Amino acid sequence: MSNYPKIGIRPTIDGRQGGVRESLEEKTMNLAKSVAKLISENLRNGDGSPVECVISDTTIGRVGESAACAEKFEREGVGSTITVTSCWCYGAETMDMNPHWPKAVWGFNGTERPGAVYLAAVLAAHAQKGLPAFGIYGHDVQDLEDDSIPADVAEKILRFARAAQAVATMRGKSYLSMGSACMGIAGSIVNPDFFQEYLGMRNESVDLTEIIRRMTEGIYDPEEFEKAMAWTRNHCMCNEGDDIANRQGKAKTREQKDADWEFIVKMMIIMKDLMHGNPRLEEIGFKEEAIGHNAIAGGFQGQRQWTDFYPNGDYPEALMNTSFDWNGPREPITLATENDAGNGVAMLFNHLLTGRAQIFSDVRTYWSPEAVKRVTGKELTGRAAGGIIHLINSGATTLDGSGAATDAEGNPVMKHFWELTDQDIDACLKATTWYPANRDYFRGGGFSSNFLSKGGMPVTMVRLNLVKGLGPVLQLAEGWTVEIDPEINAILDKRTDPTWPTTWFVPRLCGKAPFKDVYSVMNNWGANHGAISYGHIGADLITLCSMLRIPVCMHNVEDDRIFRPAAWNAFGMDKEGADFRACQNYGPIYK
Repeated sequence: MSNYPKIGIRPTIDGRQGGVRESLEEKTMNLAKSVAKLISENLRNGDGSPVECVISDTTIGRVGESAACAEKFEREGVGSTITVTSCWCYGAETMDMNPHWPKAVWGFNGTERPGAVYLAAVLAAHAQKGLPAFGIYGHDVQDLEDDSIPADVAEKILRFARAAQAVATMRGKSYLSMGSACMGIAGSIVNPDFFQEYLGMRNESVDLTEIIRRMTEGIYDPEEFEKAMAWTRNHCMCNEGDDIANRQGKAKTREQKDADWEFIVKMMIIMKDLMHGNPRLEEIGFKEEAIGHNAIAGGFQGQRQWTDFYPNGDYPEALMNTSFDWNGPREPITLATENDAGNGVAMLFNHLLTGRAQIFSDVRTYWSPEAVKRVTGKELTGRAAGGIIHLINSGATTLDGSGAATDAEGNPVMKHFWELTDQDIDACLKATTWYPANRDYFRGGGFSSNFLSKGGMPVTMVRLNLVKGLGPVLQLAEGWTVEIDPEINAILDKRTDPTWPTTWFVPRLCGKAPFKDVYSVMNNWGANHGAISYGHIGADLITLCSMLRIPVCMHNVEDDRIFRPAAWNAFGMDKEGADFRACQNYGPIYK
């Protein structure tokens, strides 16, 4: 899982020898080096390592050099390419022809040589050959000796690189279903054709009895279990809440609760092993189980066959999606509650673009200002004045979502795991209460995490849906978490389940449907769940989806931030309609 793809940089050049090519060699290679430096200094893989770039051994002027570059890139594990040039080149000979690699071309905007002419010509070649490429052309003319990258060019290079690295990182990985469909949720009816054709991923599945088998037969690392239990006692069990959800006769005894804690800790260890494998298992005699399923994301069915009998999965789901556990800070593990693969994929997209933990939540309720006033006698104010959306689920939300970690100015933030301090981790743990699970919902018991997200965090809510006859579509809404009057929160929260974590969300409105008001956002949301990422990442998601041929059916991203392949311009002047037509025309990458 740690062998990340690289980005290939292709310096193309005018092939005419005898004065023309020679005069451009240094300039062209310097542009390639500048791009590689920009990417490696600004982008990181999921484990925190810098994204690596590979530059062609030579500039590329003729087809033989294109072939040599492609061979090197295959050996080096390249997953996407950026072609750079300051001059005219022979487009059909110098272009990247790999059908699976996302590709971009930066044509240097200078007057001494026609880099822009090459850019236009090679983008036309890409369109003609059915290999869409992103065109990057700076707004202002640069002097020929200027090897710097203008801000507008850098923004597009990095947006492309983030999305392209996400595409390449998914390729060849797995989605692991632990269990199957949950309570009839269509998103947990996992569609293998979608994963294979659009994402280049395979689907793996295990019955939930495998978790019990491993637990019963001791197929887990006993030393890790002891370490995990000690940490859980010190940081989670000490924050166990009163049993406020269960009436007399349904509440478990102290002995039963202690047994549940041990059970759910073992669950998490086993679920991690199922997804990623664990060499420690081979050392203790379980060679086959040590291999794992090469899963970059997964889902846990839970309800109801499991939770009617066993403790729920809220603890392992919440902690796996969190940026730390008993081993300290680490990359969040994308795991979808209720095996909702549609939301799991949205979480995966968000995580690969940002490197951050993701909130999994029900998009539960729209509260209008009038309804709030009627129920509480108080008015919403500030950003919440136009209404709020209640994001709440059964306690499996990442602990990062509490917003208890802070930046240098004291603002709530969901950090990259490599930025977390001991103080941040401690704050997230202390902000979380673990309530005994509501046994009307979860007959087997367990514990649900509870916190209230801090307000003021920029977030993007995302969902991937499958539509018969259309295929996959993505919707997103950029907005903010908000804080509301504590008395309002207490009343509204109790109407759902006070043992679950709450995030109050307000989308950014733009005066037109479906973002004319908060109600319209809720009313146009395509499923019961949402994946919520820290940051306004809508533009990056739109770029990523265009690479995957997934149209975006709903967003509130400004037009000047949208960056799609140049060929999309040929499908009409309305951007969203063109997106649908282009995605239908090209179809999934791996079909």
